Amino acid sequence: MNFSAGDAWSSRRTFLIAALLTLAFRFWLAAVTPFTGDEAYFIWWGQWPDWGFYDHPPMIGWWLALLLQISHAEWWLRLPIIIQPVVLGLAVAAFLKPRFPNLAWGAATLFLLAPANVWNVFITTDTPLVYFSVLAGFAWLQARRAEDADTTAWRWYVLAGLGLAGAVLSKYFAALLGFAFLVDTLYRPSQRKFVGLFIVYALTVPGIAMMAWWNAGHCWSNVMFNFYNRHHRGNTGLSWQTPLLYLSMMMYLLTPLWFWYLQRQRHAFAAVLRSREGRALTMLAIVPLALFVPLSIVRTIGLHWVLSFIPFALILLALSVNVAQLRTLLRFFSGLALLHAAIILAIANMPMEKWEKTKFYPGIVLTVESQKLLDQLQPYSDYTWMMDGYSNAVTLGVNTYVRDVDGRPRYIGVFGEGSSHARHDDILTDMRAIDGGKIAILRKTAPNLATDYAPYFDNIETRTFKIRGVEFHLILGQGFNYARYRDVILARIKGLYYAVPPALPQTACYFCDRYFPGQPCQR
Repeated sequence: MNFSAGDAWSSRRTFLIAALLTLAFRFWLAAVTPFTGDEAYFIWWGQWPDWGFYDHPPMIGWWLALLLQISHAEWWLRLPIIIQPVVLGLAVAAFLKPRFPNLAWGAATLFLLAPANVWNVFITTDTPLVYFSVLAGFAWLQARRAEDADTTAWRWYVLAGLGLAGAVLSKYFAALLGFAFLVDTLYRPSQRKFVGLFIVYALTVPGIAMMAWWNAGHCWSNVMFNFYNRHHRGNTGLSWQTPLLYLSMMMYLLTPLWFWYLQRQRHAFAAVLRSREGRALTMLAIVPLALFVPLSIVRTIGLHWVLSFIPFALILLALSVNVAQLRTLLRFFSGLALLHAAIILAIANMPMEKWEKTKFYPGIVLTVESQKLLDQLQPYSDYTWMMDGYSNAVTLGVNTYVRDVDGRPRYIGVFGEGSSHARHDDILTDMRAIDGGKIAILRKTAPNLATDYAPYFDNIETRTFKIRGVEFHLILGQGFNYARYRDVILARIKGLYYAVPPALPQTACYFCDRYFPGQPCQR
């Protein structure tokens, strides 16, 4: 592909304009949108940073711990994801500029305007994962570029290893990137390739060892969640729908034009594959996304799971099309971005009651009207505050930031069994400390007092109130019977979520050591 110098300048100017407009839109969206349940979950990690957390490696908790030192504002805690498209777009341009100077800014704009990059301002464990994965991927590609030029590549392998180590400490899906490195190494293998792969893998060992050490002392909670609990509680099973859902999701993230143009430009794509760098780029773009296909047969693939590999897929597209086609792509992506912005602005200006007939409405009211809910709880400030689900509990707590005497947000725990997800509350809440005390439990649904609450208190009272048409229920329990709660609820949780396989050595387990001393958390 050949652009003129004027085209290069125009492309850079287009990127800068698009960057300013999309940044302004995402800052606005981040500032006006209350924290969601998943975001609140991770923000609580930042309140009490540790070497690990219940269901994921610790990186997002560490990032939030630093950000929380300055502000709790929505836009501030979301800042890393708000600026991510621009930062990575600049990285795309910097990577392509030495070999494709007139293409670099066009490819960067293509990535900047990709559908998810327009609206995604929500904190997930994938936020640092994407940064580190793209860093590792570009360093790997630079190593291949150095080998093409017969120059020293080891420093690029070191950088790739450090990036992969950061990705490993962000989310376990980093293994897919590591596997793509392996596939690229095995394709036309050489001694230099294997030495480079060894350097990359060796640099991830300290992070993996740290996670193994933390898990051994914390009931192997990451392993239990990711490989047992989330897959054996009705969340998985053979399905013909989930692969179609995955394909539809990829059609949305990459747009149908990605598939259309790569098929039409087979000869240009073949030319990309002739260089070591081009083959490596193809492996980084295709191998991880292809690995999700068999997984999609048994479970739904989350949209955020694949974001680490989208930059490489879009660079591959940009290198395979001609000038006219790239301009068509940029116009199409620009139109999509405007459409997304228009839809979001329209939704933001809709009355909340428009959603009243949907199943999401009670959750929307809880999120948006958190302060009104806290006003209902304030008369019971001497009670321990809890809810029946972790997402609701952390959302209410984070969106209100009611201060306790120590100046920290008042944590709202979970009463009852809960689900296989977000069980970090098991680490944070010690039910023994409430024995004989008073607990106020807020619910969005009507309670079954006889089975869910009466057995665990000497006395219970109930209150109901409505906010924006949603009826909330408040259970006020006095004289909490910890022993009975342990023998029924905590024993059930132990059997469901802490049945650690004997092959995993344990040095400690917060759950069994706390509630069932002498009874190991083991199958």
